[in-house]
Amino acid sequence: MAAALSIATAKAEGSDDSLTLYHLQQIEVKGTRATKATPVAFDNLSGEELERNSYGLDMPSVLALTPSMIATNETGIGIGGTSMRLRGTDATRLNVTINGVAMNNPDSHSMYWYDTPDLISAVGSVQVQRGAGISTNGTGAFGGSVSMTTAPLSTDFEGSASLSYGSYNTQKQAVAISSGLLGGHWAVDARLTHIGSDGYIDRGATDLKSYLLQGAYYNGNTVLKLVSFGGKAKTYLTYNGVSKEDMALYGRRYHDSGQYYTSDGPFTLADGSKVAYYDDQTDNYLQINNQLLLTHRFNERWVLNAVGFYTYGYGYYKQYKDDETLFEYGLTQDDSLEADLIREKLMRNHLGGLQAVANYTSDRLDLAFGGSWSYYTCPHWGELDWIDGYAADSEALDTRWYDNDVEKQDANLFVRASWQAADALRLFADLQYRYVHYEAWGVNDNYDWTTGAMQPIDVDKKYNFFNPRAGFIWSPSKHHDIFFSAAIAQKEPTRGDFTDRYRFAEADSYPTHERLFDFELGYTYTAERFTAGLNLYYMYYKDQLVKTGQINDSYDALNINVPESYRRGIEISLAWDAASWLRISGSATASQNRIKDYVDQVVDYALEGNVAGAYDYLTTEMGDTKISYSPELIGSWSIDVHKGGFAAVLTGRYVGEQYFTNFENDAMRLDSYCVSDLDLSYTFSTRAAKQVRFGVTLYNLFNTRYESNGYGWSEAYEGERTDHAYYFPQAPLHALANITIKF
Repeated sequence: MAAALSIATAKAEGSDDSLTLYHLQQIEVKGTRATKATPVAFDNLSGEELERNSYGLDMPSVLALTPSMIATNETGIGIGGTSMRLRGTDATRLNVTINGVAMNNPDSHSMYWYDTPDLISAVGSVQVQRGAGISTNGTGAFGGSVSMTTAPLSTDFEGSASLSYGSYNTQKQAVAISSGLLGGHWAVDARLTHIGSDGYIDRGATDLKSYLLQGAYYNGNTVLKLVSFGGKAKTYLTYNGVSKEDMALYGRRYHDSGQYYTSDGPFTLADGSKVAYYDDQTDNYLQINNQLLLTHRFNERWVLNAVGFYTYGYGYYKQYKDDETLFEYGLTQDDSLEADLIREKLMRNHLGGLQAVANYTSDRLDLAFGGSWSYYTCPHWGELDWIDGYAADSEALDTRWYDNDVEKQDANLFVRASWQAADALRLFADLQYRYVHYEAWGVNDNYDWTTGAMQPIDVDKKYNFFNPRAGFIWSPSKHHDIFFSAAIAQKEPTRGDFTDRYRFAEADSYPTHERLFDFELGYTYTAERFTAGLNLYYMYYKDQLVKTGQINDSYDALNINVPESYRRGIEISLAWDAASWLRISGSATASQNRIKDYVDQVVDYALEGNVAGAYDYLTTEMGDTKISYSPELIGSWSIDVHKGGFAAVLTGRYVGEQYFTNFENDAMRLDSYCVSDLDLSYTFSTRAAKQVRFGVTLYNLFNTRYESNGYGWSEAYEGERTDHAYYFPQAPLHALANITIKF
């Protein structure tokens, strides 16, 4: 940063224009990034790593090479329904930003990567912060944050075309062009991409179309940039997984989403039943992200970054439902009447806001202060496309069977300081105030048999969070750095925490917000050809929302507040340039993740009580128990061989066993797995092309049989517990070939 600010501010011609524009673009992300002078555990992904993995995979698969990160996938090949966990923390508690703008859905708090396809090709840099990190926009970082920036505008005219094809009809086509700096003031970039795949899982098809358009005006110390990116996604619904029993009967690629019974069905189940599959059992979503970014450098010390943003989203998913009780859709008074039907669940959202950060830099002091405000609105509703036995023009098909609305305001103010108090000591402080007002009203898609009506939604919650952070970095010598930080982070519940627990929680109960106390102690050794890092963390949670062992209608795990829980661990990372042609790197995390004095509660449908106003719990006192989806050992490694234009990169990931729920039930557990990938490429130049790359990647090189994710739930009747477990199998050895031409 200091180097960027030391560039002379006078407007020059030719290459000086390009150089100044380049440096101005480098300081756009100052407000949301950690640096070597920040006492935060973080990793930056290089442009080379991003480019090597940009030929078909979704972003989480690449982020899984950073410490403590796990990627999951529903289709089995790293494309489509992908997500991630960091230090055992799920996607709803990982803050994701692009150019400082929060990308987590304000309702569910998740980042849906296929709603903005091929981000990996569109971004120029990525930083993963572990723990509470530094102040950022959007939901709180309870396990970490991912900060991305769109690729900087090129100062030269250039373009590229890329084609990929591989196993399971996986394919990608991408073209990009950059105008370069025009007239010393203007630059334009554009990219179009299509990604498609049949998926390893049966019918796990993915069809993703994306675009990126950015134009900038540069004048001396100012850059005004308009960025628009997004795309249209269509994916077959595969989120219901497959049981081990069905895998044994029908194979690892089987799942029953969209399956219905019919006498002339082309498929036969193990019991002889004839079935068919609804071919439009799909999730469809359009998302358009627009950002207007201003960067202005007043002088060598002061820089202002401001962003105005607006995101539009519209989507729905269609489902074939077999033998549905029509009473639950308000279509009849006869609670025994059933019929097959096709239904849609729809949403349309708008998110807009402003944010600004001012940065001051001197020899011994860095200051940043700023804030943001956003407004989100989103109606949710359901429609019926077809009901067996009802005419297409029937009034029943014109009725919304549920309809509710959401509004959310999210604002924050922060100030951050980094002070070189002594030659070897740098002090850090970060104070953030965040205000959230969340409202939801209407009726939900859940029919409540205890009231005889659709579940009402009536949420009006306001939160005022103060999130302080402080720490120091001590550098006793050139190669050694030691840091310590302490932070408090707070986070509001998600929409599902309010609305989808009605059948499994005490009547009229509501979730409360969560609070994290994060302590980090790290050491870094840096030499010319070798770096090593050691980080100890202790994350203590008050009222953490953890999995209950139940799911909602969309197979999402439901949460409950637990009074006390913690995550503590050690993270180790190494990188060694053993020779000019060989780089070896790796990381490992060993952790303990526990709920204190956990009481497991499963609804017993034979017992009367106050659960949802009707039932009672089967209760088990567990004592200290493991937090679900939190393996105690995670590792990754990379061996990079490059000579001339040839490159071979072997990567691997190890993930220890993990439970679906906090009951520590072996019937609901993911086994440990170890997976390796090999990327081979050759790059050369010609008179007509600046660069030509031929490559092929072999995924799951050693044909490991594993599941990256799963879910389960339990229920009871007269004290007898029944468990249900479903898994997401991953593809065996498969390949993806690519050719990319840059000019």
